[in-house]
Amino acid sequence: MMFLLQIAALLFGTIVGSFLNALLFRFNTGRSVAEGRSKCMHCAHTLFAFDLVPVFSYILLRGRCRYCGAKISIQYPLVEVAAALLSLLVYLEHPTLLAYGFWFLVWMVLLFIVVYDLRHTVIPWSASGILLVLSLVSLVVSFDTGEVFMFVPDVWSLLAGPILALPLILLSAFSRGRLMGWGDGPLELSLGWLLGLTLGGTALMLSFWIGASLGILLIVFKKGLTMKSELPFAPFLVVGALIVHFFHVDFFYTLPFLW
Repeated sequence: MMFLLQIAALLFGTIVGSFLNALLFRFNTGRSVAEGRSKCMHCAHTLFAFDLVPVFSYILLRGRCRYCGAKISIQYPLVEVAAALLSLLVYLEHPTLLAYGFWFLVWMVLLFIVVYDLRHTVIPWSASGILLVLSLVSLVVSFDTGEVFMFVPDVWSLLAGPILALPLILLSAFSRGRLMGWGDGPLELSLGWLLGLTLGGTALMLSFWIGASLGILLIVFKKGLTMKSELPFAPFLVVGALIVHFFHVDFFYTLPFLW
């Protein structure tokens, strides 16, 4: 039974990932996600169900449109696979239905933010707003028992978001958005409330380490990149949060007063 539920989580993730792709390609273009049938972005041929099976259609078609032969963006299978793996991780970490539903929504919003930031180097305020609402809900509601359990958050839980977001906000303000994007501070505010102070602090440290390491490697091995090149930071914040949330890494576990 457990294995079947894990397969179901993977399949559900790919379906939602397919929807996320449609949203990512249509967001801020004036086109609605519910607007008509899906079409090839190159030849505008209407796509049918067998053209739209998450991951498998891309593999069977060898990454090309069935009708015009144009290359299909690698984003499609990557987002679908990422959503599937996140769905499985969320199920393994939060197996009750309510907890799974809440955290799956959180991670789908984060996945949207990551991909959009990679494509456009900006975090949509609407996505940040949804994540902020979810983070505020997590401060006063717990779903992990399988029931909706409301509680009064402690002081450190309330302060976690502002404390962790403040350095990023100040960095954005002093550099006028050049060293740190304006959307990274609000994103960290939500992550701080979702993860708490110690886990959120660990995630923030990891994001800087990973970001700095990758940035140096890109400068060394990729032509045209310099220290002044723009590199989206939201993906690193989310990767840090992922490591902490699913693999329970905590650099500050010896500080019991912050638990």
